[in-house]
Amino acid sequence: MAIVLGGAVPADAAEAGPFGWPLRPRPTVERPFDKPERNWLPGHRGVDLAGIAGQAVLAAGEGIVVFAGEVAGKPVVSIDHPGGLRTTYEPVTAQVAVGSRVARGTPVGKLVAGHEGCPAAACLHWGARRESGAHSRREYLDPLGLLHEVPVRLKPWEP
Repeated sequence: MAIVLGGAVPADAAEAGPFGWPLRPRPTVERPFDKPERNWLPGHRGVDLAGIAGQAVLAAGEGIVVFAGEVAGKPVVSIDHPGGLRTTYEPVTAQVAVGSRVARGTPVGKLVAGHEGCPAAACLHWGARRESGAHSRREYLDPLGLLHEVPVRLKPWEP
């Protein structure tokens, strides 16, 4: 049996697909997604990515900026993407205005230090959710699932 590492991409290589990492180079995930059982219960509704204070935060995908301001004293940027998806970035000082169209990789702001609960000096909390529709409710999603990275696959080995 041989192990084939699919999706092993150098940190600065171009990514495929409609979404990409919101920090460059590819960051370390300091705290993973922990979907709450119910929207109002405890959980971690995103991932915390290690960064550097003042680092550019990039739009993960194309969309329209729907919020750029403060929530509970934290600077936040939110982007609506096609298909009812919304991504959020915090703590981020916005460099874009509400209503701005952004492409994947467009700088949307600067990372601010001091994200509570993160071991790194500066962490980006990156969240994703599918907005409610006619027959469904708002659903929090693991934003890493947007990246569509190819997993490691085991294939038969033939001598």
